[in-house]
Amino acid sequence: MNPHHRSEKSRAKPVRKGLHPKNLHNQGYDFPDLVKSHPALAPYVKPNAYGELSIDFADPLAVKTLNAALLNRYYNIVDWDIPEGALCPPIPGRADYIHYIADLIGFGLGREQSSIKLLDIGTGANGIYPLLACQIYGWQCVGSDINPQSLENVATIINHNPTLKDRFTLRTQQDKNHIFEGIIQVGEFFDISVCNPPFHASLDEALKGSQRKLNNLARNRGEQKANTKSPTLNFGGMGAELWCKGGEQLFLKKLIRESQAYSTQCRWFSSLVSKADNVKPAKKLIGKLGAVDMREIEMRQGNKVTRVMAWTFM
Repeated sequence: MNPHHRSEKSRAKPVRKGLHPKNLHNQGYDFPDLVKSHPALAPYVKPNAYGELSIDFADPLAVKTLNAALLNRYYNIVDWDIPEGALCPPIPGRADYIHYIADLIGFGLGREQSSIKLLDIGTGANGIYPLLACQIYGWQCVGSDINPQSLENVATIINHNPTLKDRFTLRTQQDKNHIFEGIIQVGEFFDISVCNPPFHASLDEALKGSQRKLNNLARNRGEQKANTKSPTLNFGGMGAELWCKGGEQLFLKKLIRESQAYSTQCRWFSSLVSKADNVKPAKKLIGKLGAVDMREIEMRQGNKVTRVMAWTFM
């Protein structure tokens, strides 16, 4: 094969910066293929300013339909849906988290994947981490949430996908002051807990954050500003999914503190940390509480960098 031909080929499909090597979305989105497997996506796919097929990422319905198409095409999940206003997770980034923790817990582990147990703290109405963990690795998963409506929605998704029934169970957190208590049962053991903490400290802050995100999307499309009178949350987020008193920093503090009490019932604890400023205090607290190992895993998607903090007492 001549070298010129090879460079032509690699130019045609740029590898996205930084996604995990096992991530199925490393090549970006194949819209014709997605539309073929999920025709409902067709009305949202149009050429963007650069003449490439895309969707309007500022349109909540378009983003939700893209997610349903991705889950259908790549993970054999049918009828994925979320209520209006619920948090709509970017699938490539969420799959990255699962791949990285698979690397983490697989280290020196000669066990069957189907015996690995994952706990998702605040699974939301989308249930994304357990759904991906079940379908990619065949793990056993528990999703917990404080909002019964969110869990009802995930239960509907599970009912429409019979292979998930034996692998994905749901539990309601009755007490807003607790995270693991009331969820991890006596004598139960998890290999890993995952979490996408509420990002903002108040609803007002969440709406301002959403307006900023929409303005950035508008700028990417070559517009000056998003022309919305009241910002829609394009990646959504109902109450507890998006904000809590004290925001991400305080939530992480609670999560880390309470993890110590369950140090013998979960091998690795982990959480997404969106704000870089929250990494240092989290590390300090993890060290202070006596964790024997701690990892900061950097995940990249395009120009966006997020981190996963993971720690263990074992």
